[in-house]
Amino acid sequence: FGFFLQSQLSQALNGLSDRAKEAKEFLVQLRNMVQQIQENSVEFEACLVAQCDALIDALNRRKAQLLSRVNKEHEHKLKVVRDQISHCTVKLRQTTGLMEYCLEVIKENDPSGFLQISDALIRRVHLTEEQWGKGTLTPRMTTDFDLNLDNAPLLQSIHQLDFVQMKVSSPVPAPPILQLEECCTHNNSATLSWKQPPLSTVQVEGYILELDDGNGGQFREVYVGKETMCTVDGLHFNSTYSARVKAFNKSGVSPYSKTLVLQTSEDTQSEEQTLPFPVPLERSQLRRMSPFSSTLNLQPSFSGRSYFELRSSAHQLSLHSSLQSLNSAGELSTSGRIPTALTPRCLCVAVAWFSFDPSSAHADIIFSNDNLTVTCNSYDDRVVLGKTGFSKGLHYWELSIDRYDNHPDPAFGVARIDVLKDAMLGKDDKAWAMYVDNNRSWFMHNNSHTNRTEGGITKGATVGVLLDLTRRTLTFSINEDQQGPVAFENLEGLFFPAVSLNRNVQV
Repeated sequence: FGFFLQSQLSQALNGLSDRAKEAKEFLVQLRNMVQQIQENSVEFEACLVAQCDALIDALNRRKAQLLSRVNKEHEHKLKVVRDQISHCTVKLRQTTGLMEYCLEVIKENDPSGFLQISDALIRRVHLTEEQWGKGTLTPRMTTDFDLNLDNAPLLQSIHQLDFVQMKVSSPVPAPPILQLEECCTHNNSATLSWKQPPLSTVQVEGYILELDDGNGGQFREVYVGKETMCTVDGLHFNSTYSARVKAFNKSGVSPYSKTLVLQTSEDTQSEEQTLPFPVPLERSQLRRMSPFSSTLNLQPSFSGRSYFELRSSAHQLSLHSSLQSLNSAGELSTSGRIPTALTPRCLCVAVAWFSFDPSSAHADIIFSNDNLTVTCNSYDDRVVLGKTGFSKGLHYWELSIDRYDNHPDPAFGVARIDVLKDAMLGKDDKAWAMYVDNNRSWFMHNNSHTNRTEGGITKGATVGVLLDLTRRTLTFSINEDQQGPVAFENLEGLFFPAVSLNRNVQV
């Protein structure tokens, strides 16, 4: 029995020894926590002081700005009052002198001499009195400073300044995944698509899409929102861009996705005019060294079109064939060449396929031939735009007049995306156009008509549009001959090819 009790005591001691060992380890952990709390406290206090100091610095900077405005108001008031003092002093001196002279004349004993100057003096006295009319003796400036500092919202924010408890229950989202099969480029626009990782359960409130400048420069935001697909227009042609996306929620912002390198439309030496992602990571030599246009048109999301779909168009293949016949003088042989009068000395051609855009056109516009041909069902002028916008470089396109009845005056040119669609092109300040009948043409912008030029259009005529955004000019041609002088200068921004026509014209 004694041996049994010894065995039980031994087992109990073993358990107690384990607890004592755990207690020692726990004490070490607590001592480490004491040290960690002290270190964290010092670090947190330093961070808090830095944040408050930053607020104080910002307030001091704002105080200096507000004091500068008060000083400017002070100087302005003094200048107005001093100018009025100077002006009034001069007039008072002139008036006093006139009064003294008149008193001396009244004392004159020679009646004939008095009669000779009395009328002139009376007129001068009345004129001087009128100059002291209403408002002359009224201060032009008040002494009060009509400035009132509204500091109540800031004081309320300062009183409400407090710590925010971090909640582990709502973690930061995981990096999004770019869906390569749905990403594509088309001319100078890019469509990107992304999604959250399949097993992620963290709530996402939105996404931030960033693009660089097409020259390896700094990234900047081009889209912030809840959508998972975005199209960006107005990029450079023949340029390489990098794109990345991150997610965010109330807890913070996720790391970036993998960076995707994409290529906008290439030159005529490559038969691939639009490339699916991904493209090789090696950057090609870029022709354009300036960043892409600051005007970015964020369109509603749509599924990207692949390069193979674009190449299947017979019209595009025929255009590509004619471009391959580019001769050494920089002109296209047979149809589709830039007129000699409009051809620059050195021409580097980049192909940009585009058609007319049903989504932005007036409802009366009628489309056919895969949206390459348009007419109208109204006798009034209606506007239709091209699908591609241009913000940089040299661009030329031609329009063929398929039908021309009863001598109407269609208009051709470029426009902003929000141009009026129910009036002739050029009636507002969002379009730059040439309108033409069977005998002559005019340039029109903001309803201003200029440069009447002889020479019109008939059925079968070709109208050319040369948009040079390097020189910021717009020039027109009819049947390959330049029509009038340079039509418009100082153009800047994002421009879409545009036409206005009625039911008597098909283009």
